[in-house]
Amino acid sequence: MPVNATHAMFPDAWHDEQSRQHFIRSLKVHIAQDVMPGNKTLFDGPVQTRFRKTHGRGIETRKEIREELGKEPYNQLWGSMLRTSQEMLYDTVRPSIERQLPDLNQKAKKFSGKNGSLRLNPDLAMPRYHTAVDIHSKPGAYHTNVTDEGDMVAGAEYDRTIHLYFMGQAGPNNDDMGVSTGTWFKQRFPNFKPKRILDMGCTVGHASVPYVDHFPGAEVHAIDVAGPCVRYGHHRAEALGKAVHFSQQNAEHTDFPDGYFDLITSHLMFHETSVKASRAIVKECYRLLAPGGIMLHADAIGRGEIYSKYFVEWNAHNNAEPYLGTMQDEDWKAISTTAGFDPKSYFEDAAPSAYVARSDRGEGKGFGQYNVFGAVK
Repeated sequence: MPVNATHAMFPDAWHDEQSRQHFIRSLKVHIAQDVMPGNKTLFDGPVQTRFRKTHGRGIETRKEIREELGKEPYNQLWGSMLRTSQEMLYDTVRPSIERQLPDLNQKAKKFSGKNGSLRLNPDLAMPRYHTAVDIHSKPGAYHTNVTDEGDMVAGAEYDRTIHLYFMGQAGPNNDDMGVSTGTWFKQRFPNFKPKRILDMGCTVGHASVPYVDHFPGAEVHAIDVAGPCVRYGHHRAEALGKAVHFSQQNAEHTDFPDGYFDLITSHLMFHETSVKASRAIVKECYRLLAPGGIMLHADAIGRGEIYSKYFVEWNAHNNAEPYLGTMQDEDWKAISTTAGFDPKSYFEDAAPSAYVARSDRGEGKGFGQYNVFGAVK
């Protein structure tokens, strides 16, 4: 029962390591599919009844639903299981990465600079919204170097842990978001042919690489503040035979010239940034786009009835993702308009997931769709 080892840079795992990792994935599937639904039952029944009796109305805000469900022992059990499974990810995967780091470094020499490129900036100041907490409860977050030279531990670790965290629902290469949003984009803008594409907050380029195939001949760039991630991302893309130009940069202010790109994307970036930074990034998108260029962002935008916001609200408070809650309240159309985009060009939609999870691999049921928004310059 292999774990998405589809490229030569992918970290290996011995039998016992892989067995533990499969257990974690199966545990997370159990929590999501068998335990989590009990929260909805509580919310629709005793929790809402109790709240209406006290306040004369139903629950209306994400804070209220978090506080009220948090009083329930069942919800506390679910939360404890979820947080524990998250910590188990890193306790299991990190030792495996450290064990094989010499081999990964040797592989990296083979997969380097043949198709794309890599630019690092060791003097780049890490924004506080990355250093204040260990994002995703990952020790050291994604930007921390743990070796003296050529560090890519955080990137290699992410490539393996994200598959477990997503319960296999993002496909063998964890690239379903890039595949799906790019497919949606081509259907929405069938005549659009970008020459240069930028993927912001790329981590290791899971979502960046698909754009090489979406738009053959286009020059694809990918940036992130985390040096260990873009370094690993470069070697990973090379192992896949894809030309992506990685650079270590802050999406709030990049070193690319005005109007350099035709398409700017991001995938789950904004909920890892602050309220102030989000506005700066959208403004930077406007600066970087050529006239007629398009920005396309996919993230956990809160839509629909209040219970749909509960899971992201829980993660904001219990899984070191502090802006995942606040972004539910953002008016992205207003933010885009303030940055300079024509409000008439603004769009929001749901991009259907292209990947159907496989039950024979013990995976979850699949994401179904990704919320996207953007605008045309």
